[in-house]
Amino acid sequence: MKTTRVLAASLFAALLGASALPALGAEAPQPPREKWSYAGVFGRFDQAQLQRGFQVYKEVCAACHSMKLVAFRNLSQEGGPGYSAAQVKALAATYQVKDGPNDSGEMFERPGRPADTFPPPFPNDQAAAAANGGKAPPDFSVLAKARTYERGFPWFISDALPFVGYSEQGVDYIHALLNGYEDPPEGKEVPAGTYYNEYYPGHLIAMPKPISDGQVTYPKNDAGEPVVPETVDQYSKDVSAFMAWAAEPHMMARKALGFRVILFLILLSGLLYYVKKRVWADVGGEVHGLQPELHKTY
Repeated sequence: MKTTRVLAASLFAALLGASALPALGAEAPQPPREKWSYAGVFGRFDQAQLQRGFQVYKEVCAACHSMKLVAFRNLSQEGGPGYSAAQVKALAATYQVKDGPNDSGEMFERPGRPADTFPPPFPNDQAAAAANGGKAPPDFSVLAKARTYERGFPWFISDALPFVGYSEQGVDYIHALLNGYEDPPEGKEVPAGTYYNEYYPGHLIAMPKPISDGQVTYPKNDAGEPVVPETVDQYSKDVSAFMAWAAEPHMMARKALGFRVILFLILLSGLLYYVKKRVWADVGGEVHGLQPELHKTY
Protein backbone atom coordinates (compact mmCIF):
# COMPACT_ATOMS: atom_id res chain seq x y z
CA MET A 1 0.00 0.00 0.00
CA LYS A 2 2.84 2.38 0.87
CA THR A 3 4.55 1.60 -2.45
CA THR A 4 1.33 2.38 -4.31
CA ARG A 5 1.03 5.77 -2.61
CA VAL A 6 4.66 6.59 -3.43
CA LEU A 7 4.17 5.69 -7.10
CA ALA A 8 0.97 7.73 -7.29
CA ALA A 9 2.68 10.73 -5.71
CA SER A 10 5.62 10.43 -8.13
CA LEU A 11 3.28 10.25 -11.13
CA PHE A 12 1.34 13.29 -9.93
CA ALA A 13 4.57 15.25 -9.44
CA ALA A 14 5.81 14.30 -12.92
CA LEU A 15 2.56 15.38 -14.56
CA LEU A 16 2.50 18.59 -12.55
CA GLY A 17 6.07 19.41 -13.58
CA ALA A 18 5.37 18.58 -17.22
CA SER A 19 2.26 20.79 -17.28
CA ALA A 20 4.27 23.63 -15.80
CA LEU A 21 6.90 23.61 -18.56
CA PRO A 22 5.03 25.99 -20.88
CA ALA A 23 4.53 28.42 -18.01
CA LEU A 24 8.22 28.34 -17.09
CA GLY A 25 9.13 29.11 -20.70
CA ALA A 26 6.47 31.79 -21.09
CA GLU A 27 9.07 34.56 -20.98
CA ALA A 28 10.46 33.37 -24.33
CA PRO A 29 7.54 32.37 -26.59
CA GLN A 30 7.66 29.09 -28.41
CA PRO A 31 8.90 29.45 -32.00
CA PRO A 32 6.16 29.06 -34.61
CA ARG A 33 6.19 25.78 -36.50
CA GLU A 34 7.33 26.08 -40.10
CA LYS A 35 6.80 23.76 -43.03
CA TRP A 36 9.98 21.97 -44.10
CA SER A 37 10.31 19.82 -47.20
CA TYR A 38 12.42 17.28 -45.30
CA ALA A 39 10.01 16.83 -42.39
CA GLY A 40 8.30 13.50 -41.85
CA VAL A 41 9.15 9.97 -42.86
CA PHE A 42 9.04 10.69 -46.60
CA GLY A 43 10.52 14.20 -46.45
CA ARG A 44 13.32 15.19 -48.81
CA PHE A 45 15.72 18.11 -48.91
CA ASP A 46 15.04 20.78 -51.53
CA GLN A 47 18.28 21.12 -53.51
CA ALA A 48 17.54 24.70 -54.56
CA GLN A 49 16.88 25.68 -50.95
CA LEU A 50 20.09 24.01 -49.79
CA GLN A 51 22.07 25.92 -52.42
CA ARG A 52 20.51 29.20 -51.31
CA GLY A 53 21.20 28.28 -47.67
CA PHE A 54 24.83 27.55 -48.48
CA GLN A 55 25.05 30.93 -50.22
CA VAL A 56 23.78 32.65 -47.06
CA TYR A 57 26.28 30.71 -44.95
CA LYS A 58 29.19 31.49 -47.27
CA GLU A 59 28.41 35.21 -47.62
CA VAL A 60 27.22 35.95 -44.07
CA CYS A 61 27.60 33.24 -41.44
CA ALA A 62 31.06 31.95 -42.40
CA ALA A 63 32.63 35.16 -41.14
CA CYS A 64 32.08 33.94 -37.56
CA HIS A 65 30.87 30.34 -37.56
CA SER A 66 33.05 27.36 -38.42
CA MET A 67 31.70 24.23 -40.14
CA LYS A 68 34.35 21.71 -39.18
CA LEU A 69 32.36 18.51 -39.75
CA VAL A 70 31.41 19.17 -43.38
CA ALA A 71 33.80 18.51 -46.26
CA PHE A 72 33.63 20.24 -49.62
CA ARG A 73 32.85 16.93 -51.31
CA ASN A 74 29.71 16.54 -49.22
CA LEU A 75 28.17 19.32 -51.31
CA SER A 76 28.15 17.02 -54.34
CA GLN A 77 26.95 13.85 -52.62
CA GLU A 78 23.47 12.46 -53.13
CA GLY A 79 20.85 14.00 -50.87
CA GLY A 80 22.71 17.32 -50.57
CA PRO A 81 22.81 20.64 -52.41
CA GLY A 82 23.57 18.83 -55.66
CA TYR A 83 26.66 20.67 -56.85
CA SER A 84 28.75 18.93 -59.51
CA ALA A 85 32.21 17.55 -58.80
CA ALA A 86 33.73 20.30 -60.94
CA GLN A 87 31.88 23.01 -59.01
CA VAL A 88 33.03 21.55 -55.69
CA LYS A 89 36.63 21.36 -56.89
CA ALA A 90 36.53 24.99 -58.02
CA LEU A 91 34.91 26.07 -54.75
CA ALA A 92 37.47 24.24 -52.61
CA ALA A 93 40.32 25.89 -54.52
CA THR A 94 39.11 29.33 -53.42
CA TYR A 95 39.97 28.45 -49.79
CA GLN A 96 43.42 28.29 -48.21
CA VAL A 97 43.90 25.21 -46.03
CA LYS A 98 46.70 24.77 -43.51
CA ASP A 99 48.70 21.60 -44.18
CA GLY A 100 52.00 20.07 -43.26
CA PRO A 101 54.54 19.75 -41.94
CA ASN A 102 56.62 19.85 -45.11
CA ASP A 103 60.14 18.49 -45.54
CA SER A 104 61.46 21.41 -43.50
CA GLY A 105 59.10 20.64 -40.65
CA GLU A 106 56.99 23.76 -41.23
CA MET A 107 53.28 24.15 -41.70
CA PHE A 108 52.13 25.74 -44.94
CA GLU A 109 48.96 26.80 -46.71
CA ARG A 110 47.66 25.36 -49.96
CA PRO A 111 44.47 25.62 -52.03
CA GLY A 112 41.64 23.48 -50.69
CA ARG A 113 40.69 20.11 -52.11
CA PRO A 114 37.26 18.41 -52.20
CA ALA A 115 38.32 16.06 -49.36
CA ASP A 116 39.12 18.98 -47.03
CA THR A 117 36.68 20.26 -44.46
CA PHE A 118 35.71 23.92 -44.44
CA PRO A 119 38.53 25.88 -42.81
CA PRO A 120 37.37 27.80 -39.72
CA PRO A 121 37.36 31.62 -39.73
CA PHE A 122 39.58 31.71 -36.61
CA PRO A 123 42.71 29.70 -35.78
CA ASN A 124 41.31 28.50 -32.45
CA ASP A 125 38.39 28.95 -30.02
CA GLN A 126 40.30 31.51 -27.95
CA ALA A 127 40.79 33.74 -30.99
CA ALA A 128 37.13 33.29 -31.94
CA ALA A 129 36.02 34.28 -28.43
CA ALA A 130 38.31 37.32 -28.37
CA ALA A 131 36.81 38.55 -31.64
CA ASN A 132 33.21 37.97 -30.55
CA GLY A 133 32.81 39.54 -27.15
CA GLY A 134 34.36 36.73 -25.12
CA LYS A 135 32.33 33.81 -26.47
CA ALA A 136 33.27 31.65 -29.46
CA PRO A 137 30.42 31.21 -31.98
CA PRO A 138 29.16 27.60 -32.06
CA ASP A 139 30.08 25.32 -34.93
CA PHE A 140 27.61 25.54 -37.80
CA SER A 141 27.59 21.82 -38.55
CA VAL A 142 25.90 20.83 -35.28
CA LEU A 143 23.63 23.77 -34.47
CA ALA A 144 20.43 22.34 -35.97
CA LYS A 145 20.69 19.30 -33.68
CA ALA A 146 22.07 21.13 -30.66
CA ARG A 147 19.31 23.76 -30.44
CA THR A 148 15.81 22.91 -29.25
CA TYR A 149 13.11 24.05 -26.85
CA GLU A 150 10.68 22.45 -24.42
CA ARG A 151 7.31 21.56 -25.89
CA GLY A 152 5.81 20.40 -22.60
CA PHE A 153 3.14 17.83 -21.82
CA PRO A 154 1.55 16.15 -23.76
CA TRP A 155 3.39 17.28 -26.91
CA PHE A 156 6.63 15.50 -26.07
CA ILE A 157 4.67 12.23 -26.26
CA SER A 158 3.15 12.90 -29.69
CA ASP A 159 6.51 14.15 -30.96
CA ALA A 160 7.96 10.67 -30.45
CA LEU A 161 5.24 8.87 -32.43
CA PRO A 162 6.23 7.50 -35.86
CA PHE A 163 4.74 9.12 -38.98
CA VAL A 164 3.36 12.04 -36.92
CA GLY A 165 6.46 12.89 -34.89
CA TYR A 166 8.02 16.32 -34.72
CA SER A 167 11.79 16.65 -34.83
CA GLU A 168 12.25 20.11 -36.35
CA GLN A 169 12.50 22.02 -33.06
CA GLY A 170 16.08 23.04 -33.83
CA VAL A 171 15.44 24.62 -37.23
CA ASP A 172 12.19 26.21 -36.04
CA TYR A 173 14.08 27.80 -33.16
CA ILE A 174 16.91 29.03 -35.41
CA HIS A 175 14.46 30.48 -37.92
CA ALA A 176 12.56 32.25 -35.16
CA LEU A 177 15.77 33.51 -33.55
CA LEU A 178 17.01 35.09 -36.79
CA ASN A 179 13.65 36.85 -37.14
CA GLY A 180 13.36 37.74 -33.46
CA TYR A 181 15.59 40.84 -33.34
CA GLU A 182 13.52 43.88 -32.43
CA ASP A 183 13.52 46.96 -30.26
CA PRO A 184 13.24 46.11 -26.54
CA PRO A 185 9.94 46.87 -24.81
CA GLU A 186 9.70 50.03 -22.77
CA GLY A 187 11.53 49.68 -19.47
CA LYS A 188 13.67 46.73 -20.62
CA GLU A 189 17.35 47.47 -20.04
CA VAL A 190 19.74 46.08 -22.65
CA PRO A 191 23.39 46.08 -21.46
CA ALA A 192 26.15 47.09 -23.83
CA GLY A 193 27.30 44.25 -26.07
CA THR A 194 23.91 42.50 -26.02
CA TYR A 195 20.83 42.73 -28.22
CA TYR A 196 17.15 42.13 -27.63
CA ASN A 197 15.69 39.01 -29.23
CA GLU A 198 12.14 37.85 -28.67
CA TYR A 199 12.90 34.13 -28.90
CA TYR A 200 16.24 33.93 -27.10
CA PRO A 201 15.97 32.70 -23.48
CA GLY A 202 16.20 35.80 -21.33
CA HIS A 203 15.83 37.92 -24.51
CA LEU A 204 19.42 39.21 -24.33
CA ILE A 205 21.78 37.73 -26.92
CA ALA A 206 25.41 38.58 -27.62
CA MET A 207 25.16 38.01 -31.38
CA PRO A 208 24.13 41.14 -33.27
CA LYS A 209 21.49 40.86 -35.97
CA PRO A 210 23.40 38.92 -38.64
CA ILE A 211 21.34 39.60 -41.76
CA SER A 212 18.97 42.15 -43.26
CA ASP A 213 16.58 42.30 -46.19
CA GLY A 214 18.35 42.42 -49.54
CA GLN A 215 21.77 41.57 -48.11
CA VAL A 216 22.21 38.38 -50.18
CA THR A 217 21.49 38.44 -53.90
CA TYR A 218 19.69 35.29 -54.98
CA PRO A 219 19.67 33.83 -58.51
CA LYS A 220 17.23 35.46 -60.90
CA ASN A 221 14.55 33.91 -63.08
CA ASP A 222 14.01 34.62 -66.79
CA ALA A 223 12.20 37.84 -65.92
CA GLY A 224 15.21 39.09 -63.97
CA GLU A 225 13.49 38.75 -60.59
CA PRO A 226 14.78 36.76 -57.59
CA VAL A 227 13.50 33.18 -57.54
CA VAL A 228 12.39 33.74 -53.93
CA PRO A 229 12.04 36.92 -51.83
CA GLU A 230 15.30 38.42 -50.60
CA THR A 231 14.04 38.90 -47.06
CA VAL A 232 15.23 37.93 -43.60
CA ASP A 233 12.38 35.43 -43.33
CA GLN A 234 13.44 33.66 -46.54
CA TYR A 235 17.16 33.89 -45.75
CA SER A 236 16.58 32.32 -42.34
CA LYS A 237 14.46 29.50 -43.78
CA ASP A 238 17.09 28.67 -46.38
CA VAL A 239 20.06 28.77 -44.03
CA SER A 240 18.14 26.77 -41.39
CA ALA A 241 17.45 24.06 -43.98
CA PHE A 242 21.13 24.04 -44.91
CA MET A 243 22.04 23.71 -41.25
CA ALA A 244 19.69 20.73 -40.95
CA TRP A 245 21.48 19.09 -43.88
CA ALA A 246 24.93 19.93 -42.46
CA ALA A 247 23.97 18.27 -39.17
CA GLU A 248 22.78 15.12 -40.96
CA PRO A 249 24.02 14.94 -44.57
CA HIS A 250 22.84 11.33 -44.98
CA MET A 251 19.30 11.89 -43.70
CA MET A 252 17.59 10.94 -46.96
CA ALA A 253 19.63 7.74 -47.25
CA ARG A 254 18.72 6.90 -43.64
CA LYS A 255 15.02 7.43 -44.31
CA ALA A 256 15.14 5.32 -47.48
CA LEU A 257 16.93 2.49 -45.66
CA GLY A 258 14.51 2.68 -42.72
CA PHE A 259 11.51 2.48 -45.06
CA ARG A 260 12.94 -0.60 -46.79
CA VAL A 261 13.66 -2.25 -43.45
CA ILE A 262 10.13 -1.62 -42.17
CA LEU A 263 8.65 -2.94 -45.43
CA PHE A 264 10.85 -6.04 -45.17
CA LEU A 265 9.77 -6.65 -41.56
CA ILE A 266 6.10 -6.37 -42.52
CA LEU A 267 6.53 -8.89 -45.33
CA LEU A 268 8.58 -11.18 -43.08
CA SER A 269 5.92 -11.06 -40.37
CA GLY A 270 3.23 -12.02 -42.89
CA LEU A 271 5.37 -14.85 -44.24
CA LEU A 272 6.11 -16.21 -40.75
CA TYR A 273 2.43 -16.12 -39.85
CA TYR A 274 1.52 -18.00 -43.03
CA VAL A 275 4.24 -20.64 -42.40
CA LYS A 276 3.08 -21.09 -38.82
CA LYS A 277 -0.49 -21.69 -39.96
CA ARG A 278 0.64 -24.24 -42.53
CA VAL A 279 3.01 -26.10 -40.20
CA TRP A 280 0.56 -26.43 -37.32
CA ALA A 281 -2.63 -26.92 -39.30
CA ASP A 282 -2.45 -30.76 -39.40
CA VAL A 283 -1.14 -31.01 -35.84
CA GLY A 284 -4.12 -29.09 -34.55
CA GLY A 285 -6.48 -31.41 -36.41
CA GLU A 286 -4.86 -34.51 -34.97
CA VAL A 287 -5.08 -33.14 -31.44
CA HIS A 288 -8.77 -32.34 -31.80
CA GLY A 289 -9.38 -35.83 -33.25
CA LEU A 290 -7.92 -37.80 -30.31
CA GLN A 291 -9.95 -40.06 -28.08
CA PRO A 292 -11.57 -38.19 -25.13
CA GLU A 293 -9.34 -39.99 -22.64
CA LEU A 294 -6.12 -39.09 -24.50
CA HIS A 295 -7.37 -35.58 -25.23
CA LYS A 296 -7.61 -34.91 -21.49
CA THR A 297 -3.95 -35.82 -21.04
CA TYR A 298 -3.01 -33.17 -23.56
